[in-house]
Amino acid sequence: MTKVLIADKFPEAYIEELRRNNLEVIVEPGLNADNLAEAAKNVDILVVRSTVVNEKTINESEQLNLIIRAGAGYNNIDVAAANKKGVYVANCPGKNAVAVAELTIGLMLSLDRRIPDNVSDFRKGIWNKSEYSKANGLMGKTLAIVGYGNIGREVAKRAKEFGMSIYAKDISRIEGYGVKTFDEFSKMLPTADVISIHLPETPETKNLFNKEMLSYMKDGAYLINTSRPGVIDEEALIEAVKSKKLRVALDVFSDEPSGKSGEVHSRLMELDNVYVTHHIGASTEQAQNAVAEETVKIILTFIQSGVIAHWINRAQKTPTSYQLVVKHYDRPGVLASVLDVLRQDDINIEEMENIIFDGGVVACCTMKLDKAASSEMLNEMKANKNVLTVSHVSTEN
Repeated sequence: MTKVLIADKFPEAYIEELRRNNLEVIVEPGLNADNLAEAAKNVDILVVRSTVVNEKTINESEQLNLIIRAGAGYNNIDVAAANKKGVYVANCPGKNAVAVAELTIGLMLSLDRRIPDNVSDFRKGIWNKSEYSKANGLMGKTLAIVGYGNIGREVAKRAKEFGMSIYAKDISRIEGYGVKTFDEFSKMLPTADVISIHLPETPETKNLFNKEMLSYMKDGAYLINTSRPGVIDEEALIEAVKSKKLRVALDVFSDEPSGKSGEVHSRLMELDNVYVTHHIGASTEQAQNAVAEETVKIILTFIQSGVIAHWINRAQKTPTSYQLVVKHYDRPGVLASVLDVLRQDDINIEEMENIIFDGGVVACCTMKLDKAASSEMLNEMKANKNVLTVSHVSTEN
């Protein structure tokens, strides 16, 4: 029986759905990076939200085949280690986009109306209406969205209803909600009243908002990050908050605690102009149900068909230079004979797809090769009476 370990909180209804499909489901939401390896040693599928899946967990697993991040970002999974062991990694993109967008708008309003400070003073018995009556208002303000994926688009949709002027920057074409694109940060950021970041952490985005980038922002502007902590240079941010009086709202920050509760320490705590929430962007019941539904779908599809939905660590391009297409009768041993010919000349197949024609009589197998097959090898393949045609081309530009 396939074993599934869920190492974070997960809606009960979806746990039961997995069990109804004859899966052994182990739910241990208290696991962390230190004790996950032992718990995951004998499971086939691992599901996590924020729990870190490190190299030790992957290497010490004896039958782990699939890791699912029940959410969009997957920085908490050592994908490089998974690649080396042939473990699939999948995620659930877009399912929590609305939840993160809602928090972003909430943080935007909080920065403008200083809602946390209002509440804090009230609880201390302090009444300071004159101080908290100095909000700017959002209507007509310029919002720059950096990262225009699922979440960025949901933010734009909501900000449009606030009457904001919206600009966005992304690697793909910007469309929808009256949003205009911008090319250069040095020209856009000085005009933006609010900047909202929605980027994955990659080598290209690491510390993107550094000292130079933050210097472009106008004094008193609002900066919101509900994506990944690494896209902002935190030391540069602290300096900019002090020198430019930036107002900042973060749902993520450097050295964030890995546990679900406990103490927290950060230099950001010393800054009055910085609001920090507890990495709760995706934490709404609606979002968690949507993510759980998608997670179950990924698991059942994989078990029933072997197909991995939202497969993260599949190579986008393999270093192949040649393509071999063999059309053949769909009979046992036909492909084995073709593969044996390739093996004799030490040719490796980087990718292979065998598609059956309707009726199940003929199939077509496409192979990506690391070396060219010789004419003698092609003739040997064609000599098989069950091979209909063989074509071989170079794919080099």
